[in-house]
Amino acid sequence: MPTKPTTIAQPLLDWYATHQRDLPWRNHPHPYAIWVSEIMLQQTRVETVIPYFHRWMEKFPTIEALAQADLQEVLATWEGLGYYSRARNLHAAAQKVVQEYGGKLPADAKQLQKLPGIGQYTAAAIASMGFGRDEVAIDGNLRRVLARVFNIDQPIGNPQSDRQFWERANEHLVPGQAAAYNQAWMDLGATICTPQNPRCLICPLREVCQAYALGLQEQRPVKPPKSKKPHYTMVAAVISYQNMVLIRQRQKQGLLGGLWEFPNFTTEQPKKAPEILPQELQMHFNCQVQVQNAIAVLQHAYTHFRVTLHVYRCHWIDGKLSSQGNSSPRWVSLQQLPDYPMGKLDRQIAQRLLASQSNNASIKEGKFG
Repeated sequence: MPTKPTTIAQPLLDWYATHQRDLPWRNHPHPYAIWVSEIMLQQTRVETVIPYFHRWMEKFPTIEALAQADLQEVLATWEGLGYYSRARNLHAAAQKVVQEYGGKLPADAKQLQKLPGIGQYTAAAIASMGFGRDEVAIDGNLRRVLARVFNIDQPIGNPQSDRQFWERANEHLVPGQAAAYNQAWMDLGATICTPQNPRCLICPLREVCQAYALGLQEQRPVKPPKSKKPHYTMVAAVISYQNMVLIRQRQKQGLLGGLWEFPNFTTEQPKKAPEILPQELQMHFNCQVQVQNAIAVLQHAYTHFRVTLHVYRCHWIDGKLSSQGNSSPRWVSLQQLPDYPMGKLDRQIAQRLLASQSNNASIKEGKFG
């Protein structure tokens, strides 16, 4: 670790002093804000995070407030950001901080990594930006910038390239300036050294960038080959009975854990959904339904797979409602649907149902035609 800024650190820090982004979690009086922002920023763009961050801090202004909150309220506040395990981990970690650390977030990066949802990068980011610790925080964006500046030709994501990233970044970290140093790399990657068409002519590190000198900036970082995402076809049932619809809560762990959804099943024969749905619903919920009509075909891409969801309206006929392997299903009115946190596909279904109800009411009142 150098004792004074190097030929890389100095221009980087000078540039950051003038061009740093104005983000709501920077210069916040509590490291909790850094923690929340870093969790939200995982695989999510800054412009998407900002309004969520404001709502979150208004709803849960302290670690204690978050720890005391009901998980459903936490998930509802997070809804739309995706990767819901992040919200569950934040909630669980806040409870652990209250129980084991007296409500104060630990400043040490190794202690931070003992909390749910905090890995090496996030711990270093909180320690450096929240507590001024001399820690280098390297995420995917920083790997891209470092791969170009130091012309690292190893594919990202393997131990060899990771070791080079950490070594190179630490070589230029000046004691006492880790917060500015880490955020400078972040801002450079966000505004100048972008994934496509990097703005090399105005980059503060152009003179020392090895990939730029060799004309290889577009070929760095070297990415591992992409694997094809599997595609799943599913059918969902909107089951209605006496102005109510049936929803169920997903298990607490796993994809979309703790969120609510309309009953759905995977199928390789979507055209036979009118036959499949009654059988599946009888098997899993002990209910008899009549499939009425298709109301939507929705698509969504998750991190590792894609889904096409065929949605059918069904009418409840008979049965003693039960559930196997899932949380208890629940009848709710359409007006109650916004109160239940849902993933994107199920929220789209809920919104369509509410819009349809509103249009039908308007027609009855003579507001159309």
